[in-house]
Amino acid sequence: MYILFLGGPKTESLYMQTNIKKPLLLAFLIMIASVAGCIGNDDTDEKETLTIAFNLKDDYTNVDENPQRFADYLADTLDMNVELYPIDSEGATLQALRFGNADIAFMDGAAAWIGWQQYGLDALAADQKSDGRTYYDAHAVVLKDSEMAIASLDSDDSTDPFSLLAGKTSCHTGWLKSAGMLLPMGHLIGNGYANVIGDSDDIESVRSTILNFFSEDSSIPDSGTPYYSYSGALRCLSEGAGDVAFVKDSTVASYCENTDAQENEDWCLDEEEYVLLPSYGSAPSHPVMYNPELLDSEKVTLIQDALVAMKDST
Repeated sequence: MYILFLGGPKTESLYMQTNIKKPLLLAFLIMIASVAGCIGNDDTDEKETLTIAFNLKDDYTNVDENPQRFADYLADTLDMNVELYPIDSEGATLQALRFGNADIAFMDGAAAWIGWQQYGLDALAADQKSDGRTYYDAHAVVLKDSEMAIASLDSDDSTDPFSLLAGKTSCHTGWLKSAGMLLPMGHLIGNGYANVIGDSDDIESVRSTILNFFSEDSSIPDSGTPYYSYSGALRCLSEGAGDVAFVKDSTVASYCENTDAQENEDWCLDEEEYVLLPSYGSAPSHPVMYNPELLDSEKVTLIQDALVAMKDST
């Protein structure tokens, strides 16, 4: 895990490059969320407690992804009791920070932007990619024999792969995700490929717009289902459940182009089968968010220092 210290909360770090029209942007500010329960430990109350909102899994194939390791590191470094607050959605994460059920949380860039706009949340750090970037590019992935791939690779400016997406079955990473939903829909709406369906001030207009422009069988998966997240969207495409997957620039390489082929997912096709359409925008990498009204600046600084120390030790 790599963490970049931002040198203090910067609202501009949550800016997403997109062509989404203003009415649709306003729709993104309406939250649909639920609040999950809290778990903790029986440690003594003599120490301060830091609570981290995290989407917990029943098991982790990669021990480095286990949030308990992160919690244990912060507990040792900060000399605090560190608890994990389980959440099952980005909306639940926002509510946990908003109402003080959690002190910090890793979030998708789109949800973080909503939290900043709607609830005054701030970023104290951001996930840093192995190449030093604190952002990622969004791409649509199609298969090489599709008409979209042919149009993209034919060097003919008159053929537009994005116009050919109409009526196709799309594979999204989840509801209101950055690369998997908001950026591609912003591109399609902003450039006149798709029209907003329904009340643009109603967040459900995003879903209606997707199902109107794409096929009604398009995948908008819930957390924990097979086609959820970047790997799930690519799997959706690979298994023939969809015609296009909306992911980030490193998704195909991460899951299907490893040097050791045994590390690839069993649903992967040959790497030459995948074609990335031109990027239509970038999103900030996942930030660590907090509520400045509830978490004091001294503790923020301590957490930032601990995250920097963790990065330097990797």
